[in-house]
Amino acid sequence: MNEYDDKVLKCFLEKQEQLFPERVAETNEEAAEFLEDCMAIVVNSLKEVWEYFDEEGVDLEGMGEKDILQAEEVFEVGDGRFLIVEC
Repeated sequence: MNEYDDKVLKCFLEKQEQLFPERVAETNEEAAEFLEDCMAIVVNSLKEVWEYFDEEGVDLEGMGEKDILQAEEVFEVGDGRFLIVEC
C-alpha cells in the first residue's frame, strides 16, 4: 500500500480537476483512498516521470519537458516530486 504525505494529498485535492471532470475527493482521507485505488505513484524527479511513461510503453519521441508536464495525469507536487495518477 502506498503512503501519500500531506503535501501530495494537498496537491491532488487542489488539482484533481485537471484529470477529472468533477471532484473525486474532498478530504485527505478520501484523496488517499482514491489514489490507492488508482495505484497512483509519487516519483522524485522529472527523469522518473519519463522513466515511468517509457516503461508503460508511451511513445515519448518528439516530446519535451513541457509536454510531459502538461499531461493531465501528471501533478507537480511543488517540491521536485510528481504524482502520476492513471485510473
